[in-house]
Amino acid sequence: MTTANTHSSLFIGLMSGTSLDGVDGVIAAFPSGPAQHPVTTVASAYVPFSASLRNELMALQSAGQNEIEREALVANTLASHYAACIERLLADAGLRPDQVRAIGVHGQTIRHRPELGFTRQANNPALLAELTGIDVIADFRSRDIAAGGQGAPLVPAFHQAVFADPDQTRVVVNIGGIANISVLHSQSQLDASRHIVGFDTGPGNVLMDLWIKRHQGKDYDENGAWAASGSPAPALLEALRNEVYFALPAPKSTGRDLFHDSWLAAKLDHFPQVAAADVQATLAVLTASTIADAIAQHAADVKTVHVCGGGAYNPYLMQQLAHALQRHHLVTTVQSTEALGIAPNHVEAVAFAWLAQRFDQRLPGNLPLVTGASGLRILGALYPAG
Repeated sequence: MTTANTHSSLFIGLMSGTSLDGVDGVIAAFPSGPAQHPVTTVASAYVPFSASLRNELMALQSAGQNEIEREALVANTLASHYAACIERLLADAGLRPDQVRAIGVHGQTIRHRPELGFTRQANNPALLAELTGIDVIADFRSRDIAAGGQGAPLVPAFHQAVFADPDQTRVVVNIGGIANISVLHSQSQLDASRHIVGFDTGPGNVLMDLWIKRHQGKDYDENGAWAASGSPAPALLEALRNEVYFALPAPKSTGRDLFHDSWLAAKLDHFPQVAAADVQATLAVLTASTIADAIAQHAADVKTVHVCGGGAYNPYLMQQLAHALQRHHLVTTVQSTEALGIAPNHVEAVAFAWLAQRFDQRLPGNLPLVTGASGLRILGALYPAG
């Protein structure tokens, strides 16, 4: 634990992502004046989702009976999980609720359809404000979509603020359920009218998680051990990569609305002879190769790729990403964001603490060239504690 500086503003960030495993929470300290590092993690906590909550969130990914009531009940359950996470954070940091400026909470995405003008995150920020006694800022994506954007990814703006190097191009890859990249150009390149690039590259862990759940009843492939026991199937990989989304230009975003069980089943129907472990290995290479394709296209000069999200803890996947970059003739080091001062599993939670701080200061939180919005927008909606 790091003690908060008295000249810092404290914000809590909460993130539960596409993997549906649980909620990551952080208390982040943002300095009020110039500082060597723009954010410090004061405390962190993780609260797993129960199997029943995970199953209901999964079911809500597609239309079903009585889904409005079911989503409302899930939102209440999520609020209780978020509140439990915050209780742990405050206890670990030795802080009172009134010492925290605000909570930034993303909620749980159950539909993301920017092409239809909406995104939907299950959340009950009003209840969370009641349970914690802390101001809550939520609904970060809707304003960007209202301005014609994708509402995602939102993290590239945070990556630029915290991870950018003025002297070299850096790429930050988030491998959660869905994978996305942020290309952070050096200052000289930005001055030469280049801009930050960020978009969803395609599946991260989502398909691998679906496949191992079906065959082994596990929520994820720990350390990529099952994938490592198999061998990638080239013909299957080619079929998986033959998806229109991968060739679309940025800005773009995706989720379980596209990369779901039925999508995978339709592809596998043509390859019944491929062993289950080989399918898992192929899915890992799909994730790695589509990330590497995006990096090669937008950041051919990059020397270091920093990975966050659950994928950073999968040695097989990290190895495949390094190999895929090498096939593009990129001499690139692949390492986690730990080297930049934030643990891989905390980056997105810190990002939503940062977005909450941006809202609190009435500063924009989106990058129009990343999301496709018509301009900079202040993101979020405030639910005061009292």
